[in-house]
Amino acid sequence: MTESTVQATQRHRLPVRKLFAASAGNALEWFDWTIYATFSIYFAGAFFPAGNDTLALINTFATYALAFFFRPLGGVLLGRFADTRGRKPAMILTILLMAGGSVAIGLLPTFSQVGWLAPILLLLARIAQGLSLGGEVSNASAYLGEIAPPERRGRYSAFFYISTGSAVLVATVLGFVLARALDKAQLASWGWRLPFLLGGVFGLVGLWLRRSLAETELFEQTKTKARKLERPLLTTLTHHPKAVGRLVGFTMLSTLCYYTFFSALTSFAVKNRHADADAVFLALSVGTALFIALQYPMGALADRAGRKPQLLVWSGVTAVVVVPLSTLIGPNVGGLLVVFCVGLGLYTAMTSIAPAIMSELFPTELRGLGIGAWYNLTVAVFGGTAPLLITLFGTVSQTLYFWYVAVGAAIAFAVILTLPETKGSELR
Repeated sequence: MTESTVQATQRHRLPVRKLFAASAGNALEWFDWTIYATFSIYFAGAFFPAGNDTLALINTFATYALAFFFRPLGGVLLGRFADTRGRKPAMILTILLMAGGSVAIGLLPTFSQVGWLAPILLLLARIAQGLSLGGEVSNASAYLGEIAPPERRGRYSAFFYISTGSAVLVATVLGFVLARALDKAQLASWGWRLPFLLGGVFGLVGLWLRRSLAETELFEQTKTKARKLERPLLTTLTHHPKAVGRLVGFTMLSTLCYYTFFSALTSFAVKNRHADADAVFLALSVGTALFIALQYPMGALADRAGRKPQLLVWSGVTAVVVVPLSTLIGPNVGGLLVVFCVGLGLYTAMTSIAPAIMSELFPTELRGLGIGAWYNLTVAVFGGTAPLLITLFGTVSQTLYFWYVAVGAAIAFAVILTLPETKGSELR
């Protein structure tokens, strides 16, 4: 091996420790967010009046959805904080908020103990987590995008959802284990608390990892410019309207895919299609393992072949197959495996490059705020309502919700057609 080859290898070696440190907080965020949706069928009765299980579940999902609407506020506040004060302090703050909210939920009293104070406290804990997640996604995405060499930004971005998928896998495997080890009465009584308390332990690990991160050079170069900006949120609309529109367009489908496959289908399959909880958790775990395994190869593919073709395949195929896939949801574990593996396998075409795509839309002085505000507003509207809508639509038609996702995929396809190709581009 020549000296130049050695230098090239060293120059392109992935800083794995830094990538995992940056992504560790995101893993905690999504672990905590996922276990709420995953275990909601067990703890819904703990925080609302007894006697109507369906109403309790709807109220629990309504709390889930309401907390989503604090994500845009978190995106604005913490995104602006990251643009002016640094990505690192912003990411440390988000992990503290999320872990604190998780521990609080795990220790909350029930409705039978304190009455309506129980759902109020649940909502406050979810608001803290909503604020946290609003800042986490945008700031971790910006960090990964900014430390990556232009020609390898897809590969670096892949670690974002490797962490997310790993966290969701832990949550679903935990759900599978608890569903097998405990009966429904035990899960409803105290078993659901264990994952939330575990989230607090993960928070300490994530905080320790993030302490070692250094600020990005791009932030250091633009922080003065960012601090001088007046009305920065309005500036994203007046100076970068196409970026905002494109972000909203593909995020709509991305968040529908995420919350459909990673959370909403769990309760839908059990409640509406009479699947066993352990079969659903098993199928989701297998699908999630595939989701994790495909992240890096898909990120590398986007660095070579481009972002746009990959996104068009994802949105176009999703529009065609999501309704037929929904007919396979039922007691048969084979059908569930097909649903989760196909749905999540397709989704990796987007998730593997999500931080790259979002970071390439906005200049550095507006990156945290631009992504934080408009990404999270879209997620609040479409992701926060997904578990609620799949429950409500299920009372009307078993496939209505999936037609809704198919329409979202068709809209995203049209928006992606307008995207310029950005592989290998320098961030502004």
